[in-house]
Amino acid sequence: MSTGLIIAIVVIVALVVLAAIMLMRPRMQRRAAERRMDERRSLAADRHRSEAEQREAQAQIAEQEARRARAEAELHESRAELHEKGMADDALGDPDDARFQRDRELLDDRDPAAAETRTDPTPARSERERLS
Repeated sequence: MSTGLIIAIVVIVALVVLAAIMLMRPRMQRRAAERRMDERRSLAADRHRSEAEQREAQAQIAEQEARRARAEAELHESRAELHEKGMADDALGDPDDARFQRDRELLDDRDPAAAETRTDPTPARSERERLS
């Protein structure tokens, strides 16, 4: 074989390899771009999921606070109804109200043990009579 033929074969092989590389390069670039895009999508999805979890936790806390506030509102509404009906006058806190004093004395007369265990600062009738 002549030297010229060997050089021609080497040049042809080199051209075929270069042509293959040039044809494969756009595919490799597209695959690399797809991998980068997949990574960005994954990161974006993770950020959105994290934000969604935080918002869900905040929403649950807000729901709990709203339930608590509703319960307090219902409690106040029921207390208002009791006051309107006159069933919670003792909660108004007037210790000098004779009507409540009379009720306490009536209960103390019926149950002397209750008078001894009562934590009311107003003395019962029997105690007042002893002190007088």
